Amino acid sequence: MRLALWLMALFAVAVASALFAGDNHGTVSLFLPPHRVDLSLNLFLLLLAGSFLTLHLAMRALSALVNIPQQARRWRLLQKERAIHTALLESLSHLAAGRFVRARKAAELVISLEESVQRSGERLAYGGRLRTLSHLLAAESAHALQNRAVRDSHFQLALDEAASRDAQEAREGVQLRGARWALDDRDAIAATQWLDQLPQGAARRTLALRLRFRAARQSGQSQNALETARLLTKHRAFSESAGKSIARGLAIELIRAAHDAVQIQRAWDALDSAEQQIPEVAFEAAERLLAHGGAVTVSRQWLLPVWDAMVQGRDALTLSQRIRLARVLERGFGAPDGAPDSGWLGRIESAQMGNPRDAVLQYLAGVVCMRLSLWGKAQQLFKQSLAVLQDSELTRDTWLALAQMAEQRQDVQAATHAYREAAKR
Repeated sequence: MRLALWLMALFAVAVASALFAGDNHGTVSLFLPPHRVDLSLNLFLLLLAGSFLTLHLAMRALSALVNIPQQARRWRLLQKERAIHTALLESLSHLAAGRFVRARKAAELVISLEESVQRSGERLAYGGRLRTLSHLLAAESAHALQNRAVRDSHFQLALDEAASRDAQEAREGVQLRGARWALDDRDAIAATQWLDQLPQGAARRTLALRLRFRAARQSGQSQNALETARLLTKHRAFSESAGKSIARGLAIELIRAAHDAVQIQRAWDALDSAEQQIPEVAFEAAERLLAHGGAVTVSRQWLLPVWDAMVQGRDALTLSQRIRLARVLERGFGAPDGAPDSGWLGRIESAQMGNPRDAVLQYLAGVVCMRLSLWGKAQQLFKQSLAVLQDSELTRDTWLALAQMAEQRQDVQAATHAYREAAKR
């Protein structure tokens, strides 16, 4: 379509020129005393156009002649830029391929070429970032070779270059790389210092959060690691299952680091509701609270969400988890101030009646009845649980409970049989 329009315009110009020039009888007279020159108008227009074209070409030739030195400088700068880009690509390629010595040499070549550009009086618009990146590549290669002296030298030069105005964008990358190298050197304190120097927006990026999480783990700061893990899970840096597993481990570490009831309560309050409902976390917190003389009612309150989730079928506990839950509750029932209250008695009875084949619930109901001195019902529940119990420790404790009740009845033969069966476990 464009070609057709050009052809139509060309034909229109040709027709207009033919009409104008074919019937044009005008003349142009030039008086140069004592001479006179008469020219046709068509010839005069052609000479005028030719003079203009000649003058234009002459001016362009003169401009090109004057600009030859400048064009030569541009050509030399272009060649150096091409050499710089080639060396930079080689450094990145060698670094990715694991040829660290070659990568460092290529990065240092980039630096020397850029310095030669500066010495020639030219300046690259991206020179600051180029030097920063080149020093960073050289430092990364030296770090891979465990050459800390060369790494630190290039890293300091990269920091100095990143302080310039045209390299501010690269400074955050240099600081993040410094934090990662500090973590590789097992220096969590230095890594944290580098991360603290980041701007607020950069500090909340996924890479920075991952480094902060590693630093908190290395320094044993479970609380900070847990908070960072929550942010990483929120940013989808971890999958839901992985985030839950990491939070579970860190929450347990946080609770285990507490050494009295007050610290355990503080550690529990630092957890969010989802973490408090993780069975292993609730078990660990309740066990440690009871071990350090904490309130039994508080431990039962921590276990209540796990119990309700198990009974209502929202969270199916494994056999080992159900056994541990029963153990923690049993331990609370055995405390001086841990007699079963009406609420827990009703919960356990209703759960046991709703699932009469669950040996763990039968055992727990038997423990409650035994604590309340309901010997006959406790004996019945213990004997029913023996037929289906799969855990050797629970079976042993069941026989021991039967032996104690037999001693209460002064049934020596039954007590001896029960002790003998317990000893086999």
